[in-house]
Amino acid sequence: MKWTRKDILHLEGLEQKEIEFILNTAKPMKEVLLRPIKKLPTLRGKAVFNLFFEASTRTRTSFETAAKILGADTASLAVAQSSVSKGETLLDTARTLEAMQPDVVVIRHASSGAAHFLAKELKAGVINAGDGQHEHPSQALLDLFTMKEHLGSVAGRKILLVGDILHSRVARSNVWALKNMGAEVVLVGPPTLLTPEIKAWGVKTSYNLDQELPGADVIMALRLQLERQQAGLLPSLREYSQLYGITAERLKRTEKPSLVMHPGPINRGVELESQVANSAQAVIEEQVTNGVAVRMALMYLLMGGTGHVVD
Repeated sequence: MKWTRKDILHLEGLEQKEIEFILNTAKPMKEVLLRPIKKLPTLRGKAVFNLFFEASTRTRTSFETAAKILGADTASLAVAQSSVSKGETLLDTARTLEAMQPDVVVIRHASSGAAHFLAKELKAGVINAGDGQHEHPSQALLDLFTMKEHLGSVAGRKILLVGDILHSRVARSNVWALKNMGAEVVLVGPPTLLTPEIKAWGVKTSYNLDQELPGADVIMALRLQLERQQAGLLPSLREYSQLYGITAERLKRTEKPSLVMHPGPINRGVELESQVANSAQAVIEEQVTNGVAVRMALMYLLMGGTGHVVD
């Protein structure tokens, strides 16, 4: 199989064989990460631009690391210091970038659809690193990669996504990916963060975490954006933690060695009890490592890779 899409903008609509192809390409990439010398000449002479309009440490660093390991030249636009802060539009930015002849542009933006807009304007491949409340495809792919490493397959597995589903682009991308791969997905959260419209996604929703825990193979706690409390969507963080926080006691109710995941950064004591976050069942650090491997695979495939990594 050869990758034919110019961009990676969303997982909704991607075929199962395409998702599998990305994950299979990421496997040898992870092997490279475990080498004493982490460097490939694969993308030597190629240019990767990171365009982050939102604060990000993990995702931006992960993409930068992935590009450098593959041998690409990288450039990052510090938005606060750029012409964007002086009123330049995204279209102006796109035209400026086009003049610099990048091969791949990675964009994170607060507006849903920003990555799609940029992809239409650029000849370069575009990777969506998170746009508004829409999607965050590379995060869901690394989550799926991590699950498959431990479970072999997610088909028929019960996977809980817990927390702020309403505003989470991570949740959206995971729903599309996991449904596509045959998993049983359950979205769990308070009524204010799990509105009826979400039922259109075609997965089970629940307000009762304790009721859904039995039989869960994976529990993914989503980061609770603390501004939701200020907006009046939550009575208090204490109440949220009592009802939806993943504690060691709660974890026993799955009656199996369930994986605990989190896209990071964690609000300890809110989404995850520290004892759980530090436990053997938590694979959060593995998610970070796998994130670099998956993003290496995405860049490699967008630049014409065949699935066979060049040593």
